[in-house]
Amino acid sequence: MQRSSRGRGVALNVMRNVWAAVWGGVWLWLALTAGAWAQDLSALARLDPARSAIIDRGQDTRVVLALSQPVPWRVRLLAAPPRLVLDVREVDWAGVADVPRDSAAVLGLRAGVFRPGWSRLVLELAGPLLVSSAEMATGGGSDGSRAEVRLTLTPATPADFAAAAALPEPPEWALPPASVLPPPQPRGTGPLMVVLDAGHGGIDPGAERDGRTEADLMLGFARELKALLLRDGRFAVVMTREADTFVPLETRISIARAAGADAFVSLHADALAEGEAVGSTIYTLDAEASDAAAAALAERHDRDDLLAGVDLTAQDDLVATVLMDMARTRTAPRTARLADALQGAIQAAGIKMHRHPQQRAGFSVLKSPDIPSVLVELGFLSSSRDLARLLDADWRARMAAALRDGLIVWADDEAVRAGAP
Repeated sequence: MQRSSRGRGVALNVMRNVWAAVWGGVWLWLALTAGAWAQDLSALARLDPARSAIIDRGQDTRVVLALSQPVPWRVRLLAAPPRLVLDVREVDWAGVADVPRDSAAVLGLRAGVFRPGWSRLVLELAGPLLVSSAEMATGGGSDGSRAEVRLTLTPATPADFAAAAALPEPPEWALPPASVLPPPQPRGTGPLMVVLDAGHGGIDPGAERDGRTEADLMLGFARELKALLLRDGRFAVVMTREADTFVPLETRISIARAAGADAFVSLHADALAEGEAVGSTIYTLDAEASDAAAAALAERHDRDDLLAGVDLTAQDDLVATVLMDMARTRTAPRTARLADALQGAIQAAGIKMHRHPQQRAGFSVLKSPDIPSVLVELGFLSSSRDLARLLDADWRARMAAALRDGLIVWADDEAVRAGAP
């Protein structure tokens, strides 16, 4: 049964009040604990699935999440697709899949580390719902230390849901603290600034096989490659993530820009149900790529980011779009030369590559208009041979050395083209 317009307005006002109240508590707590941002998740609180539940009651949906102790928290809605996002400080969501769920309104749950010290739970919604009430009840348990996050979700019109989902979020929330980045230097001076992007992470594990996740494998390889580049002495290196945390795709580009990156290298090892998905592949940007496999990978990467609670739907105005297109036109030849140099070095090292070693796709992390950016699929977890290679320390060392050599060849060529002495 459709609610009256007055009822929908009340629910939307409640959502605004909930949003403001939760954020007020979070930011007060942050002000009192400055410096804690650099800490990793230490699981101060734990989910108790047996005392939790998601249940439809009439038109409404009741969400109860039992925690071992109270924590700072925030809740918000996001659209396209409709989601409810719950961010909490220091909560281990292990067992979230076991939360009893008798609801047609909640399609699924995703949980994991969102950023250092914070974890995120995402509820995928079947349609537009507003948060008509939200509280953290405390005082349960024999020692009074337990807590429950209690949410009531109410059916809404698409317009009311869109209005609630559009409530502004502090822009600094998704960005890393400035202290984790070195001060940018003018491009073309000093060491070559390389930003290494270990794909996926935290709430988004990427491809999985035999207990291994793409996120963990790529983080390990990125650390090894970083160490090799720094030992060489000709590179400065920044990583988009240093731990198993979720970093939004747009934030990865922001990190590269803030670091003054000369080159951006995103590292992946995805999975495809194709017989030819074997060997390393280098991707460069093509928003209109027609290759089905490339399109599938791009859709999965971006879809994971979207479901984890980050909207990538903001539209550039006409002037900004034209300026970025002009920048990409200037950067594209440099990116192509970077891909060529990396391919040449990988093949020179005798490393297996895909029979189409260079491909183009619309990966969001490649869309920086002014930084040469490539995505390197080191292999595919859908291939047992590729997985074995990724687990082989000697193979990883050879691949890291090849990427280093390719970066050096490219940088030397760019210096000659720029007329450097």
